[in-house]
Amino acid sequence: MPMTMTQKILARRAGLPEVTPGQLIEADLDLVLGNDITAPVAIREFGKTGAKAVFDKSKVVVVPDHFTPNKDIKSAEHCKMMREFAREKELVNYFEVGEMGIEHCLLPEKGLVAPGDLIIGADSHTCTYGALGAFATGVGSTDMACGMATGKAWFKVPSAVKFVLIGKPRKWIGGKDLILHIIGMIGVDGALYKSIEFAGDGVANLSMDDRFTVCNMAIEAGAKNGIFPADALTMEYFVAHSSKPYAVFEADADALYDETYTVDLAALRPVVAFPHLPENTRTIGEAGEVAIDQVVIGSCTNGRMGDLRVAAEILRGKKVARGMRVIIFPGTQQIYLDALKEGLIEDFVRAGAVVSTPTCGPCLGGHMGVLAKGERALSTTNRNFVGRMGHPESEVYLCGPAVAAASALTGKITDPEICSL
Repeated sequence: MPMTMTQKILARRAGLPEVTPGQLIEADLDLVLGNDITAPVAIREFGKTGAKAVFDKSKVVVVPDHFTPNKDIKSAEHCKMMREFAREKELVNYFEVGEMGIEHCLLPEKGLVAPGDLIIGADSHTCTYGALGAFATGVGSTDMACGMATGKAWFKVPSAVKFVLIGKPRKWIGGKDLILHIIGMIGVDGALYKSIEFAGDGVANLSMDDRFTVCNMAIEAGAKNGIFPADALTMEYFVAHSSKPYAVFEADADALYDETYTVDLAALRPVVAFPHLPENTRTIGEAGEVAIDQVVIGSCTNGRMGDLRVAAEILRGKKVARGMRVIIFPGTQQIYLDALKEGLIEDFVRAGAVVSTPTCGPCLGGHMGVLAKGERALSTTNRNFVGRMGHPESEVYLCGPAVAAASALTGKITDPEICSL
């Protein structure tokens, strides 16, 4: 039977010649991930399994990134539990604050993800790693616990939706605009428990940072995972970061898809998602003059070097609007260092922004940028649900780094073409 990329990876890790949509399988895992919100629950459940050791010390990854550096006593206790578990179980890949990063930026950078891998993480945006041609999906903390103990997990094989990409995006258009456009097309449940698979000549015109962003937000369309083919650019990135074994899978020419869409990248305009769902999208021309109080640039969605370079190109030599709060979060310590060496950090500070250590804090309204009642944030993060970044009567608008930087200069949602002249 013909199979998609995702189905081929699942069949391989399940030890089966083929799988079909809806089939229940048990598959071997290449990586199990947890963070400082989800791992403590998993650690407690791991203790109930009776297992004395994790299935593979190099394949269980624990990253404190959501409330770190610790914002309060409870978060400090959570991180202490993770730290002690990592020490006791001799985990190879535990990343303390000074060497950590936002998990979904950090793992590819550290070379822990390979094409063809099967990865679970107790975080919904684990689907980010599909950018490398891997099957990666979010799970609950109990599934994480069982994965740590056994190296296995069960899955229902998803059907798939195919997006054929053509054309080349114009300047200021990035992966965030593409995925917001797609979510606006199909809705937050448009790919419910399906694999979103990308194909077409336009894929070659997307950077790896773009692809990470797109796959990161596949879950915002309800998808089980998002996945790109492992092409020459993928392999260039992978070889530069890792020496892991890998396997490249291509969808069969006659693979079955529930729906197939074509997206012309050249026709895309900057997209903004209005409150309170990622599907509530408008192009920059439809957005109108919406005043904002805070801009956030960063997160596992848009905290990579490509994102920071775009923001710096717009902010360099200018000043953010008076009274505007602009917070920038590089995705990892290495990205922070690279941005420092390129002079981007100086550009940001001179423009009137603040630059923080890598953290998920503001994205989920945890710390370092929490909104008060009635405030509006324009953010390069991935969700804008009610109360997502603070008070339930605050508002979150989602966009890419170009729109975020341009809007920081004017104090209202702004087309980056205007501020880049």
